[in-house]
Amino acid sequence: MSLFASRYLAEPADPHALAVDPPPRPASAPGVLFINLGTPDEPTPTAIRRYLAEFLSDPRVIEIPQPVWQVILRLFVLPRRPHALAPRYKDIWWEEGSPLLVASRQQAEGVQQELARRGITVHAELGMRYGNPSIASAMQALRDAGCERILVVPLYPQYAASTTATAVDKVHEYTRRRRNQPEMRFIKRFPADRGYIDALVHSIQAHWQQHGKAERLLLSFHGIPRVTVEQGDPYHRDCMETVRAIRQALGEDGARVHHAFQSRFGAQEWLQPYTEPTLREWARSGVRSVDAMCPGFLADCLETLEEIQVECRDAFIEEGGETLRYIPCLNGDPQWVRALADIVQQNLWHSP
Repeated sequence: MSLFASRYLAEPADPHALAVDPPPRPASAPGVLFINLGTPDEPTPTAIRRYLAEFLSDPRVIEIPQPVWQVILRLFVLPRRPHALAPRYKDIWWEEGSPLLVASRQQAEGVQQELARRGITVHAELGMRYGNPSIASAMQALRDAGCERILVVPLYPQYAASTTATAVDKVHEYTRRRRNQPEMRFIKRFPADRGYIDALVHSIQAHWQQHGKAERLLLSFHGIPRVTVEQGDPYHRDCMETVRAIRQALGEDGARVHHAFQSRFGAQEWLQPYTEPTLREWARSGVRSVDAMCPGFLADCLETLEEIQVECRDAFIEEGGETLRYIPCLNGDPQWVRALADIVQQNLWHSP
């Protein structure tokens, strides 16, 4: 059989057909699939357009009837939005590449190394829900490594249908075409996990030790439409669990903690209070200094490095505020990597 023919049979054109899997291999160590949202391959309009076309075509992200939404997306959003976003992505791009991709890889590789130090062998791979590396390519790499058991770890502490659920959907899209499916486990949420909260609080306290304490600490989460919560999405509940846990861990300084929701898209009502209007209101009322953190993002990205650190800071100062300092995401912080390794270890199988 030619190489072309074998590839064609392995991934048939019919999306409902089963793939031809290779002969079973001896079982190896468990696989761990880390999943984050995704990022453009580069900060250019072409790459951003390709990324947005996939991201905004997900019906779990945009809950508008697809025939209507695709007209809006193709005629109005994609021709304009990528050009507006390109300079913003370029400004936050790290030397090693997209911050979200670089930091997510640090976490995945760090967990594998940390578990190895504990005498636990796993094969770790990173997949992005949108863009590269894809979930399918990461799953295939784990299967090629002989992983018969795979733990899926969406890098979202708070569960939402538009983040965790769609990542799980994509994993099932891959496995439903396999004749020889792996055994699967999924981590759904960890909004008040002790290690996660301790890493956040350590980051806050280290920032305060270096810069002093601002009058208020704003925890800004990504927003979702309010109607989705009314229909049963537990995201708001999870965010409030994180807020309560941080307040409690900070002790007396917990009184400084407030929360808000950012990144509103479209005309419908989203979870409130909204981040930028809250900051503007605080400045007008006499608040002069704010520290801001985004605990729902485990890796820095456009929404943290540009929207909070630049746009929201400028809005706060414009209304009379003096200082808005952004506390970075956990990224590859060693304490967080150890805490994430704990979460993974707790959910692994006890035997190979």
